[in-house]
Amino acid sequence: MRIDAAIGDLEALLGERLSRSRPVRDQHAQSETHLHAGPPDAVAFPRSTAEVARIASICAHHLVPMVGWGAGTSLEGHALALRGGLTVDFAQMDQVLEVRPEDMIVRVQPGITREALNAALRDTGLFFPVDPGANASIGGMAATRASGTTAVRYGTMRDNVLGLEVVLADGRVIRTGTAAPKSASGYDLTALFVGSEGTLGLITELTLRLHGQPEAISAAVCAFPDMAAAVNCVIETIQHGIPMARIEFLDAASVAACNAYAQMQMPLQPHLLVEFNGTPAGVAEQAERFGEIAAEHRSEGFHWASKTEERARLWKMRHAAYRACLAARPGSVGWVTDVCVPISRLAEAVEETQRDIADGGLPGPILGHVGDGNFHAILLLDPESEAELATAKRLSGRMAERALRLGGTVTGEHGIGFGKLGYMAAEHGEAWGVMGDIKRALDPHGLMNPGKVVCQT
Repeated sequence: MRIDAAIGDLEALLGERLSRSRPVRDQHAQSETHLHAGPPDAVAFPRSTAEVARIASICAHHLVPMVGWGAGTSLEGHALALRGGLTVDFAQMDQVLEVRPEDMIVRVQPGITREALNAALRDTGLFFPVDPGANASIGGMAATRASGTTAVRYGTMRDNVLGLEVVLADGRVIRTGTAAPKSASGYDLTALFVGSEGTLGLITELTLRLHGQPEAISAAVCAFPDMAAAVNCVIETIQHGIPMARIEFLDAASVAACNAYAQMQMPLQPHLLVEFNGTPAGVAEQAERFGEIAAEHRSEGFHWASKTEERARLWKMRHAAYRACLAARPGSVGWVTDVCVPISRLAEAVEETQRDIADGGLPGPILGHVGDGNFHAILLLDPESEAELATAKRLSGRMAERALRLGGTVTGEHGIGFGKLGYMAAEHGEAWGVMGDIKRALDPHGLMNPGKVVCQT
């Protein structure tokens, strides 16, 4: 790696938009969770695809690693510069390029956040539904194949990205997909790059599927005597074909943390948070049918929130659950991990995980997207304690192993990064080797986000 020579060429291209200052570099060495790495050697702030292509060409010539950066909200160390090099920050590529309401699509640059995108779409009657909780960048959401609270109704990023513009490791620019609703033409390169975590290229433009803003929305929260009752309620709701927009689960420990943090008064039991979208008549019917099913599964404290401010408070509380859990143990850091299992095995997976956490002696609230079998544990540990770090690592490992045993995956939405690299062979077998073959074909020198997702020798 010839970093000094590369930086000279990059400074000529970008001027002041190439930073080597320690505070900027340190900012790009931060993680939302326990994972950490050293800072990159420099940070670039491009404004166009042409600049990103030139950056990649320069880095390829000097064999300098490149790491894409969106909003920095990923949880498995995706955007950390494990081998130094250049971080490419897309903060200045944050524009809506084209809205086509009649086709229900939008073209955007990767640095725009999901909240900013939906603010720009507000007057069109359309919205972009994928909601991972954090105000993440759209490019980062595509790179990590994000999902979140609305996936049960609207799908994940995989379902809502129609096409991409990508800069490859050698500086070539390719476009994948089209504006058409479907295609049977060639390999699905869009799907290949969605979820590749920046290891195959840098996303510089996205074509996204939009959805109509619902006429009516109704949300509810209710308690259950145990996890099995809550999960069985969800399974029956899905089997009856009731279209939930969101269906979230909080265990008793998460409820306690949210009560304290958001001044709520929910009983200390497992809870479901549910939302229905549609016409006023449709939402009313769906809500009534769900209430009947919940009652059959011994729900308690059923509370509907039809007013906008009530719903906003409910989902703000859910999105703030991570901060609420951290506040429950001041001075702690979170080892945040997720797994996903077939929904029929969800109650079993959560109950076994709860027993493990109790035996381990660490606080570990559990919450998740019960509608698609995905749940999270927030293991709260003293960052100065090697013993607690080892316990968290063991508990996280047992969650991953359990998910595989139950026919699931080691991550439903957080991704692999380098935090879960050690489980890839167990989950994918020979297919992981094929992923490495693809990586070597597109990035033979291993410059794109090295040390993540695949092993490259």
